[in-house]
Amino acid sequence: MRQTERSGLIWALCGFALLSGGDAVVKTMAGHWAPTAIAATRYVLGAVGLGLLLLIREGRTGFAMPLPGLQMLRGFGVGIATLGFFSAVAFMPLATATSITFTSPMITAILSAVFLGEPARRETWIATVVAFIGVLIVLRPNFAALGLAAFLPLLSAVGMSLLMIGNRASAGKASPLALQFFVAIFAAPLLVIATLIGANTDSARLALSLPHWSVIARCGVVAVSASFAHWAIYQGTVRAGAATIAPMTYVQLLVATALGFVVFGDSPDLVALFGAALIVGSGLWLWNTGRWREPGATD
Repeated sequence: MRQTERSGLIWALCGFALLSGGDAVVKTMAGHWAPTAIAATRYVLGAVGLGLLLLIREGRTGFAMPLPGLQMLRGFGVGIATLGFFSAVAFMPLATATSITFTSPMITAILSAVFLGEPARRETWIATVVAFIGVLIVLRPNFAALGLAAFLPLLSAVGMSLLMIGNRASAGKASPLALQFFVAIFAAPLLVIATLIGANTDSARLALSLPHWSVIARCGVVAVSASFAHWAIYQGTVRAGAATIAPMTYVQLLVATALGFVVFGDSPDLVALFGAALIVGSGLWLWNTGRWREPGATD
């Protein structure tokens, strides 16, 4: 049992680290193509690849979609999250954008209380307040320079929270592969529409042009790495349980900080690190208080 749990933690660690690796690849494309187009291409390629894999593994029955409205919500959430994050890394350091997205657990708890009727614990509100203080600290230099664009990582966090809520309601309704595919087929057209709308604005950052072949290749790398990362995280969840692997998600921030420093020369100052620590600490504290409230939890 202990060895299975250990292997689950390793799977989860690899999955979350790989997600940050994919985020770094996205940042290498900043300025080479519109972030909306990068996001759309990533999910179009992902939808095609996952669809072929689903057909091979499960046949036509794998495409039977349970609760289409719920799958649409999941796809909308991922689309919003991807747009927010891919745009954010074009404006700010990778570690800064990543740290702000870790407000997602607190946002999920609040949205669950509003839309699912789940009771919002006192700890949830405390963690949320502390996390958003951390966000303001992390954003302090970026907000002055970027204005509202500095809040793009928060948009990403809201999108991920919508996905998490949808995932809870979708659990067990289809295979993990099918659920990944359903997300992709709803996210892809949303992102294509966002790309076309952006191309018709006056923003030079959103203008469409024929990209270098390497940009398309990197979109493919992100599509494959993200799909494998989510599969690895699923394997970790099966082996160790969702509650056990939850803290592993913060490996993303460590990897993002390291990649930001090594690849892009981003060096966060001590104040920004303090803000990130507040965000991460509030998330871990919220996870820990929830863990000890579970039935059967002991010292």
